[in-house]
Amino acid sequence: MTTRQVGILTIFFFYILMMLGIGWLYYRKTKNLSDYIIGDRKLNYWVTALSSQASDMSGWLLMGLPGYAYTAGMEAIWIALGLLVGTWANWRFVAKRLRILTENMGNAITLSSYFQNRFKETSARLRIISAVVILIFFLIYTASGLVAGGKLFSSVFGLSYTVSLTIGTLVIIGYTFLGGFMAVCWTDFFQGILMFLALIIVPIVCVGKIGGIGVTITELKAINTELLNAFTYMDGTAMGGLAIASLLAWGLGYFGQPHILTRFMAIEKIGELKNARRVAMTWVVFSLIAAVLIGMIGLVYLGGTLEGSSETIFIQMVERTFPTIIAGILLAAILAAIMSTADSQLLVTSSALIEDLLKVFSKKEFSEKTYVWFSRGTVIAVAFFAYLLAWNPENSVLDLVAYAWAGFGASFGPVVLISLYWKKMTGNGALAGMIVGGATVLIWRNLSGGWFDLYELLPAFILAALAIFIVSSMDQKNAINLDVEFLEIDKLHE
Repeated sequence: MTTRQVGILTIFFFYILMMLGIGWLYYRKTKNLSDYIIGDRKLNYWVTALSSQASDMSGWLLMGLPGYAYTAGMEAIWIALGLLVGTWANWRFVAKRLRILTENMGNAITLSSYFQNRFKETSARLRIISAVVILIFFLIYTASGLVAGGKLFSSVFGLSYTVSLTIGTLVIIGYTFLGGFMAVCWTDFFQGILMFLALIIVPIVCVGKIGGIGVTITELKAINTELLNAFTYMDGTAMGGLAIASLLAWGLGYFGQPHILTRFMAIEKIGELKNARRVAMTWVVFSLIAAVLIGMIGLVYLGGTLEGSSETIFIQMVERTFPTIIAGILLAAILAAIMSTADSQLLVTSSALIEDLLKVFSKKEFSEKTYVWFSRGTVIAVAFFAYLLAWNPENSVLDLVAYAWAGFGASFGPVVLISLYWKKMTGNGALAGMIVGGATVLIWRNLSGGWFDLYELLPAFILAALAIFIVSSMDQKNAINLDVEFLEIDKLHE
């Protein structure tokens, strides 16, 4: 290992140590399952905003999206635009109503328990189905983060992918196991700041070294004029409305992401959600634009000398540009992005298994501390299975994220959105929406050609919403009278 690699590794070590320190701090403060899973609803708006966005974007923001822009140019802007609009819509139309209803309806601390309380289900079918959906798609989602971690350590330190994957997995398990939700949110807060700074600094410095914006644009045109055209592929053919709609559809996924929605549920003061939205939107606008620019600037900056996967473009730009200490800090931003999402996913999966399966099926009551330890144990178990899924180094971070994102967006998105606004929605309608949405993603993903090349989230979301409306309309005898609850939420939402 070279002196530079040792220096970067040292910075990584101190960074990880700081994250584990936060985990240990909240380990000592965790008293019950509500503390561990949702932080007893004590988040301030800064932590709510930055932790939600950091856990949202994951390693794909510094690897997957720049890699896509590196190979496709301005075509990547459609994904960024879809995510931007989806982020705003989620904060504007979901955050406050979900925060109010989850507390007022049985103080639900998981999405699954909210579904059961919202529809006053006497059986646990909604909790069980939603917990199974969370388990399936979060295994895939968590695996994407572990793949990104494996590629990071392998590319920077020359370690084998297997060793790199193992190191990254152990680090993520460490502080999630210890501190639970508050540790995850506070580490995400600092990691969100680091990610933001890294995304802004790298393209600015690299453009300066190229010779400025004008020179960069000229060089991009020389490589391929289509790189700067958002409406064509690299060969010059028009993208078409279906392809653009497919990329924009990423924005629909926000309404159903449990690790993001949990942040909305955990903010302490409902009135601070507006401030949180402003902070989050500022972060996401600059971060998404910068991520796309990194991929395109990298084409010019590296001059076609990219080694290996296009998803390592950010890593190679940093390594060839900055001195050891700064490079270590900037590369730690990738680790931050990976950790900030994987930890949230492990925690939500753990909460689903304990709160929505163990508590439902177990005939024995355990103490709160025992439930917390059960949750910590499931963090390890889920991480292990995600580790096995991530074993193949040929896995694409973006592909894995796209699959899981669609799964949650279609299974939960229409259910969450409609349940917050339509009081006549029924439990049977919610169940139909979950099943239709999830099944459509799984089936559509394995078909190809024609309409099946459309990103599976879009048709699955539409079909799930239709299933909810049709089944609920036919099932009005089971509709719950929520006039009082909706009158209250409408007043508070004004």
